[in-house]
Amino acid sequence: MTPQPNPQVGAAVKAADRKHVFHSWSAQELIDPLAVAGAEGSYFWDYDGNRYLDFTSGLVYTNIGYQHPKVVAAIQEQAGKMTTFAPAFAIESRSEAARLIAERTPGDLDKIFFTNAGADAVEHALRMARLHTGRPKVLSAYRSYHGGTQQAINATGDPRRWASDTGTAGVVRFWAPFLYRSRFYAETEEQECARALEHLESTIQFEGPGTIAAIILETVPGTAGIMLPPKGYLAGVREICDRYGIVFILDEVMAGFGRTGKWFAADLYDVTPDLLTFAKGVNSGYVPLGGVAISGAIAETFAKRPYPGGLTYSGHPLACAAAVATINVMEEEGIVEHAAKLGSEIIEPALRDLAERHPSVGEVRGVGMFWALELVRDRSTREPLVPYNAAGEANAPMAAFGAAAKANGLWPFINMNRTHVVPALNITESEAKEGLSALDAALTVADEHVA
Repeated sequence: MTPQPNPQVGAAVKAADRKHVFHSWSAQELIDPLAVAGAEGSYFWDYDGNRYLDFTSGLVYTNIGYQHPKVVAAIQEQAGKMTTFAPAFAIESRSEAARLIAERTPGDLDKIFFTNAGADAVEHALRMARLHTGRPKVLSAYRSYHGGTQQAINATGDPRRWASDTGTAGVVRFWAPFLYRSRFYAETEEQECARALEHLESTIQFEGPGTIAAIILETVPGTAGIMLPPKGYLAGVREICDRYGIVFILDEVMAGFGRTGKWFAADLYDVTPDLLTFAKGVNSGYVPLGGVAISGAIAETFAKRPYPGGLTYSGHPLACAAAVATINVMEEEGIVEHAAKLGSEIIEPALRDLAERHPSVGEVRGVGMFWALELVRDRSTREPLVPYNAAGEANAPMAAFGAAAKANGLWPFINMNRTHVVPALNITESEAKEGLSALDAALTVADEHVA
């Protein structure tokens, strides 16, 4: 679709937003949100007629792009038939969505508890683990993000937690492996894996194994930097959990539903958790939906004992209809396979070429349609381009990089010292190359700050 400029409407939308909308994660008077007029496929546009290639997939959720006609039609059909119904009843779209999800989750994760989003999926996974084990503590990793609700934000391991950290949430944090910025003085992936597992087990032993209900990890950490775990790490965590009777939770809110070139990132590592959280890509974010996939053992805990939790909109018919349509579209169009192929044949080689040519790129890492570039001032020392959790003037180099990307028609996903490459999974080869070319141009701005 060709965007038609309409600045007057755009100005009215912007004025109403600034007067009444309270934005998340923001100082309200310091932001300048773009007024968006429309979106289709991998693009969106503003009221001035400027079109942007979206390398963020919304917030890493429009896995099949904007306005896919089959999903839009499914929502419209469901709305004409039944817009909503209480969660205690069996509803066709809810049952079918659960079946399709359970068919794709690893192992025996065959029961699906629906939530409204990823954060409350994490909330309920933690609650289930505590009730199943009768233990109070949860272990989570630094360099992680699990959501903005109370338990989820306290399980988070990045600065977004700090303002809401109660210190009494029963969460203990540990270091997960990340060789580029190793906390274990490792020189190889094998060393990093072994030392990270040793550190995790020592943490468990000193905290008291009988006090720990769950270990929660993002299978592939997302906003923290797309850090693929080394071979053997998740299997090692699984073994540790089994040995100490700890529930293993994998957070696939961002990594799930094809983002890594597999239906779930757990499939890359041949590991099955006890609980798996999902949201975002399950229906491309067209209607809010999340959930927890539950193992047989944990489901049995609540077979004759009521689970003390629920949501008014659990398994909302419109959201579930969108999920059914999305999953079917992904199968029919081979979108998961496309993400794997385009990632390995186009995205990865291009990003590695950028790293060769731009001294601001310290590392390239990722898989499928899930990539990050680590930006640095000095490759040899790995000094970050901006300080940790930088804001204001300290963050100016990253802000300038982001502005350069937008000036070249690319909407980037930036977090601290990283730019993520997370487009729609069905982005075309030509669209991917267009975005990578714009990224190339923007990186020249980052290069200006290299020592």
